Amino acid sequence: MSELARNAGYGRNERLKSALLQHRALSLEGLSERLFGLLFTGLVYPQIWEDPAVDMEAMALGAGHRVVTIGSGGCNMLAYLTRTPESIDVVDLNPHHIALNRLKLAAFRHMPSHADVARFLGGDHMASNREAYHLFLEPRLDDATRDYWNGRDLRGRRRIGVFNRNIYRTGLLGRFILLGHVVARLHGLDPREFVKCRSLREQRQFFDTRIAPLFDRPLIRWMTSRKASLFGLGIPPQQFDELASVNDGRSLAPVLRQRLEKLACHFPLKENYFAWQAFGRRYPSRYEGTLPDYLRAENYSTIRDNAGRVRVHHANFTELLAAKPAASVDRYVLLDAQDWMNEEQLNALWTEITRTAAPDAVVIFRTAAEKSILGGKVSARLLDLWTYERERSAALGMKDRSAIYGGFHIYRKKP
Repeated sequence: MSELARNAGYGRNERLKSALLQHRALSLEGLSERLFGLLFTGLVYPQIWEDPAVDMEAMALGAGHRVVTIGSGGCNMLAYLTRTPESIDVVDLNPHHIALNRLKLAAFRHMPSHADVARFLGGDHMASNREAYHLFLEPRLDDATRDYWNGRDLRGRRRIGVFNRNIYRTGLLGRFILLGHVVARLHGLDPREFVKCRSLREQRQFFDTRIAPLFDRPLIRWMTSRKASLFGLGIPPQQFDELASVNDGRSLAPVLRQRLEKLACHFPLKENYFAWQAFGRRYPSRYEGTLPDYLRAENYSTIRDNAGRVRVHHANFTELLAAKPAASVDRYVLLDAQDWMNEEQLNALWTEITRTAAPDAVVIFRTAAEKSILGGKVSARLLDLWTYERERSAALGMKDRSAIYGGFHIYRKKP
């Protein structure tokens, strides 16, 4: 049995347990952490929900850069390849994400054309994708990844069969979006109607008149007052407290309304594939809008040619950095992982980041709440070696089309 298969369950995944569990099992906090861990045993993010265009602008990502990033759904790692970095190390504690990242890379390396890749990774109910996998990918995968995709899910179906349907409707996030659609329909709204909007004005009108009133409904206010309400987004219990801190610690309905307003109203629908997934549960066709960067035809050749520069590791960020030489990394992408961490874990991470940081290195990350979480938690001695680009962080955070997070943050190594 492969390592991916052995570690697929939360109870067997010691790396995930050590990262997540911070309280006693019989405490309320400990029970929340363990419930989240059980939900995290499967695929969480079939699509990553951080905007790669913002990432690449913030990092000024370019040729020769050595990048370490958390994998998640793998979309952003592929987008980074359009800038021809020297190398990308991808880390993730979730073995399902590891298998997905490796499969996406293999699709670019071994499928015959952009059209084949786009059908396989971006298609909606493409009955030929399983056959394409067996023909082009299966013989070229490493044993662990092949065993994973040839294995069976909880319903006894081959995992690879999800690409014949729509992988973005699966995973914890896909099921959370489905639940949101079900709740909306119970209140008389079909969110799929939003993708018929043809202008920002129509998007704003749809949100103000049909979506916003839902957040005043008793059922939705009750649901969003529970920590488990965010587990479907792959957000752990610690992040609930960060979000609730801006709303008297009670219902998150006002916070989520504000985030959904940004997703629905601040960017033209045809340019925001995140909104298409949230409201339409699919990507747009080429006549309806723009695909993610990594699926666009103009980026295909560059990603294919650079795919061999990526290494995917089932590890946490700190342990990967601990094995690297000093001054060997130029760009760090932490997603929202630090919202999981206690002070000890944060200081261990930033000790390794600082040790491995090359001159002018850049760290980017997101947080559930607006403020950076580092102040007062990470040693002042460490933070004094970095410059927090506060104004630029805020400006780029406004441009993040995914709209989930409260804060986007950029730290640059001082000379």
